Amino acid sequence: MENRSKVDEFILTGITDDPDLQIPLFIMFIFIYLITFVGSLGMVALIFWDSHLHSPMYFFLSNFSLVDFGYSSAVTPKVIFGLLTGNKVISHNGCATQLFFFGAFATTESFLLASMAYDRHAAVCKPLHYTTTITSMICAYLVSGSHICGFMTSSIIIGSTFSLSFCRCNIVHHFFCDIPPLLVLSCSNIHITELVLFILGSFTVFFPFLVIFASYFLIFITILKMHSAEGRQKAFSTCASHLTAVSIFYGTIIFMYLQPSSSHSMDIDKMVSVFYAMVIPMLNPMVYSLRNKEVKNAFRKVLRGQKLQLDHLFF
Repeated sequence: MENRSKVDEFILTGITDDPDLQIPLFIMFIFIYLITFVGSLGMVALIFWDSHLHSPMYFFLSNFSLVDFGYSSAVTPKVIFGLLTGNKVISHNGCATQLFFFGAFATTESFLLASMAYDRHAAVCKPLHYTTTITSMICAYLVSGSHICGFMTSSIIIGSTFSLSFCRCNIVHHFFCDIPPLLVLSCSNIHITELVLFILGSFTVFFPFLVIFASYFLIFITILKMHSAEGRQKAFSTCASHLTAVSIFYGTIIFMYLQPSSSHSMDIDKMVSVFYAMVIPMLNPMVYSLRNKEVKNAFRKVLRGQKLQLDHLFF
């Protein structure tokens, strides 16, 4: 029998070994995480505070913002801690936990985007039946189903990945525990695991994507049939933010994961991972706030309310 020692901890190589870049990267990621924190939780608070935003669309958006913050928090604090202290060690269980929550929230976001596309389809294609089609119960089912799919999928991923033996090098060439760099370290036969992960990943990406594609195909047909230019403009503006979020999210996920492991370049993967793990959660609240009149109006109300409170306080 081959003598194998079990790996109890992993060493993350981080984004770069250049000591001159540690502090600038630390400052940049702190800034990104703070914007994500304020943007995502601020969006949730704004939707909760303004009764005009108590609609299915914003119910989905508030959950979407929470998920954004969740999967950013699964990765970013550990990266910031490593840059600050130089400690890049993560335990075996810590690695599994990080991958679990990152995978769960990322998959949940994929299904939430599909739910939001269905909501937009109902709003544009069947506006007269919208209130009976997208009820509060349907919204709850869609959001709950998205979370269940996310956490079940992530559980299977963890089971498949960490059932492998890690007995070679324990250096993970990444800044967080992700599937491709972990599979490289395994001394087990990974072909079946790769197949399971590819099938599972394809389903969690392409099934929601097909729902989104079908929804927008019907939306565009409906828009083309509209005789009013104002109606077309309103329909496009209703979907613009969601389409932007879909394009950014699925573009990076497909590039990152749906390719054979032999095609992966770890340096390129790191750069793409920074984008989808940290930058996208920061961008999504901006996309939805800057391109949405109702959100901007609610934000102005908050600012006016704060200004009035300050005026009463000092005068």
